[in-house]
Amino acid sequence: MDNILNMDIDALKSFLAFVETGSFTRAAKQINRTQSAFSAQMKKLEEELSVDLFEKEGRNLVLSEAGLSLRTHAEQLVTLHNKAIKQVKRYEDKRPFRLGCPEDYNDKILPKVIKALQKAEPTCSIHVFSQPSVTLRAWLDEGKLDAAIVTRSANSEEGYWLAHDQGVWVANHHFELDKSQTIPLALFQTDCKYHSAAIDGLSKNALSYQLIACCNTASALRAIIHDGIAIGAMGKISVTDNLQIIDNMPPLPSVDIVLITGALAHPLMVQEYLDIHES
Repeated sequence: MDNILNMDIDALKSFLAFVETGSFTRAAKQINRTQSAFSAQMKKLEEELSVDLFEKEGRNLVLSEAGLSLRTHAEQLVTLHNKAIKQVKRYEDKRPFRLGCPEDYNDKILPKVIKALQKAEPTCSIHVFSQPSVTLRAWLDEGKLDAAIVTRSANSEEGYWLAHDQGVWVANHHFELDKSQTIPLALFQTDCKYHSAAIDGLSKNALSYQLIACCNTASALRAIIHDGIAIGAMGKISVTDNLQIIDNMPPLPSVDIVLITGALAHPLMVQEYLDIHES
């Protein structure tokens, strides 16, 4: 068997052509070789194995006992070879899909997009970059990303709509809000809609506050809030079980979450619309 594994797969395919046709002449025609070239190939195969693969039966050439044994192995090896080529060819001309996603959408939105992309092209390698929406837009413009999950700009119809999110006030489960005292506040960076809306809402309602921290990741903001250091404002999609939503606070805006693509579309982004809406 070791000798068989070391043989040229082309020689085994030629051998199986004889198995199918029972003739050197017909087998040579099927594989587009001259009969002399085919005969030389079979001779070399016999020399490598140190056995006679063919024997005379009257005027015809048939498989010897060794040839019959080789047939089974050759069929298995050629089938395995063809299967391997077919599997590897699926990756031909494939390039990674570079996807941006703000950290606050990683839990609820990102998995749905990944599943849809994987369903559309199972062999695609997806590289995920977690950055704020403003950074992802810049990276998209610079060609560093193929697509990005972002908060849709106001009065815009950009991108593939994914989900609707409502801004909410959050605190840890033991936090008791006293509006007569200065409210400790933690927010996303100033480019976040919830940041300006929270500040504006508190000011208009004459509520005193102290901005403790501005965060560029949801995990940092949630950690500060969960520890009871401050309350915060974020999209409802980003609220985890260890936080509570606070009522009777100034209203916060709602936003649409969309998938936007770059100017040079990745092949995945020119297919029919991907069904990745948030249910």
